[in-house]
Amino acid sequence: MQIAYNILLTLAMLMAVLLVLVVFFTGKGDAMSGGSSGVRTSFKGKASFEDKVGQLTWILGGGFMVFVVILGVISNKL
Repeated sequence: MQIAYNILLTLAMLMAVLLVLVVFFTGKGDAMSGGSSGVRTSFKGKASFEDKVGQLTWILGGGFMVFVVILGVISNKL
């Protein structure tokens, strides 16, 4: 059980670093400006780079949350 915990902990740390890097390098610096943000959809059929980065951010964030919950359950059983 300890080996599985260590593997999941390593994967969670890797996901956290990747998530920070994706958010840091793709940030536009206008997060506090309000007004013109947001929800943008493309009806062209092909996703833009920003759409793919947004999807990657959601996947990494969701995966990180799942790993943290699993790590919490495992740590209570150790």
